[in-house]
Amino acid sequence: MPEEKQRAAVGLKNIHYALVLTDDPTGATYGTPKKLAPALSANVSPTVNSATLNADDGPILVADALGEIKVDLGVSDVPLSIQAELLGSTLKENGLLVDNANDQAPEVALGFERTMNDGSSRFTWLLKGKFQKFAEEAKTKEGTPSFQTPTITGTFLKRIFDDNWRFRADSGVAGSEALIASWFTAVPSEIPNP
Repeated sequence: MPEEKQRAAVGLKNIHYALVLTDDPTGATYGTPKKLAPALSANVSPTVNSATLNADDGPILVADALGEIKVDLGVSDVPLSIQAELLGSTLKENGLLVDNANDQAPEVALGFERTMNDGSSRFTWLLKGKFQKFAEEAKTKEGTPSFQTPTITGTFLKRIFDDNWRFRADSGVAGSEALIASWFTAVPSEIPNP
């Protein structure tokens, strides 16, 4: 087996989202991916719940179960049209964004690209989750400009269809060229499209 070269992530770009159209025992389908905003940071934190079975005066088994996956995205800005789509708000024809107490965020998939120090990339899709209303902070200008950027928080889960919660791929892997080329045009599927 050839030895793999060492590499590390050095960047983040191409944050996309796609509406989850269906997720049931018969399948999962998605809308067309759309670019969210220029990326600053992404933190994906899966919760794994563990239980240990003790017998004969000691631990003998450990069982794990995936819980929710917390996601924090730092972006340069979120346009009002994207806020409306991600958070379930209403954007009027005159440009007025209406946030209502009864708004419900739709389920979405989230994709992004992590660039590596060797020029390759690692691509990710989180397959199902919802974003929450995000805090907005503002302060006055001072002598030196200070950027004020939002952090978007979401909770992601496994799919009902197949229990999958994430797809990942590395560029440069033999045979992955077609998958990588279409990464942000459609959420990947393990099942060939008809």
